[in-house]
Amino acid sequence: MTSVCEQGQLNSIEQAITALSELLTRPAVPVATSLEQATGKILAADIRTNLDSPRYDNSAMDGYAFNSADLTTDTHSLPLAGCMAAGDPEQTLPAGHCMQIFTGATIPRGADTVVAQENCLITDDTVSFASFTVGQNIRRQGEELQAGEPLLAKGSRLRAQEIGLLASQGHAVIPTCAPLRIGIISCGNELQTPDNPLQDGQIYDTNRYLLASLLQGWGFTITQYPHLRDNLADTCELLGRAASEQDIVISTGGVSVGDADHLKVAIAQLGQLNLWRVAIQPGKPLAFGSIGNTPWIGLPGNPGASLVTALIIVRPALLAAQGQVHTAVATLPVQADFTRSKARVRQQYLQARLQIARGQLLAGLHPKQSSAMLANCSWADGMVVIAPQQQVQPGDMLEFIPYSELL
Repeated sequence: MTSVCEQGQLNSIEQAITALSELLTRPAVPVATSLEQATGKILAADIRTNLDSPRYDNSAMDGYAFNSADLTTDTHSLPLAGCMAAGDPEQTLPAGHCMQIFTGATIPRGADTVVAQENCLITDDTVSFASFTVGQNIRRQGEELQAGEPLLAKGSRLRAQEIGLLASQGHAVIPTCAPLRIGIISCGNELQTPDNPLQDGQIYDTNRYLLASLLQGWGFTITQYPHLRDNLADTCELLGRAASEQDIVISTGGVSVGDADHLKVAIAQLGQLNLWRVAIQPGKPLAFGSIGNTPWIGLPGNPGASLVTALIIVRPALLAAQGQVHTAVATLPVQADFTRSKARVRQQYLQARLQIARGQLLAGLHPKQSSAMLANCSWADGMVVIAPQQQVQPGDMLEFIPYSELL
């Protein structure tokens, strides 16, 4: 017999992501951002190179520079004529001589080869060379980048390596997408903040802190509103206020089928409900729509379900709305180290940890997979994906989504 949780029409995960992406579509607003503040931001315009990289031929190591034509089969040594360090002005190599050179220093005019100092024999003011290849150990001007060519594309998320690359090209201020303002609201009479003692029947408001951390990590500006009690008038008032102040409103809880869940009713009065219930486990009662002209997303109240739906469905739509071009995650093929004999109607995302055994990457499940839990999520390296109606035996190949790709 099908449980009440599986009854009725469910939207597919793909339908939910597409519909939510369409709801959140809006032009990104560019802002001038200093390089020191740009980490994690999204580029609002294409960036081109300002300079050749390297700007000039330079030495790849500490050693001695010379003109290979000055060495013959009978002559394996040259007199020393000075030194070049990084930052020194360019010099000319005297004919028939070599010059000491340090890493990053400009290759002197007339030199075509550098030999590492450990491969040289220095006697008085003469340097002897063993075998070498003409042109070795020289970084050529423009071999990495040439002035005017594309550097970074609009929609790129700026990591440490992109920040360093921009700095190397002299970009001190860049255009990034202004972070979307997102309001967070938790729903339920039972909720209490962690700085207060619990009364009978109360629990701590987990989702408020869970989502704030998640969304801030993705680069959004977060406002946390007071939690909503189960009252329709209060729900309408707070939703309306949040919608007037934010670009997007995200609530948790209040989207199930209980009589005390007023959120969908309030949304219908203030705007419209676009989608409710998705074929995902955990997280079926996901909903979204609008409050006036402000998009609203309603996540499940159970923390595990709230986290999974935020990562799988909300994340790609939010990041695209922020201006990020590539939102897909890299997954790993893994072997199941568990049995899952009962087929499910909804696609499952189960908390799993990886290990290597017999040269194979194996995924083992946490023994508890309740949508109300977060301890299993903290234990896990990521989630294994089990398709609808799929049964799993040890050794079966599954898709694994690392948390490192999502957070």
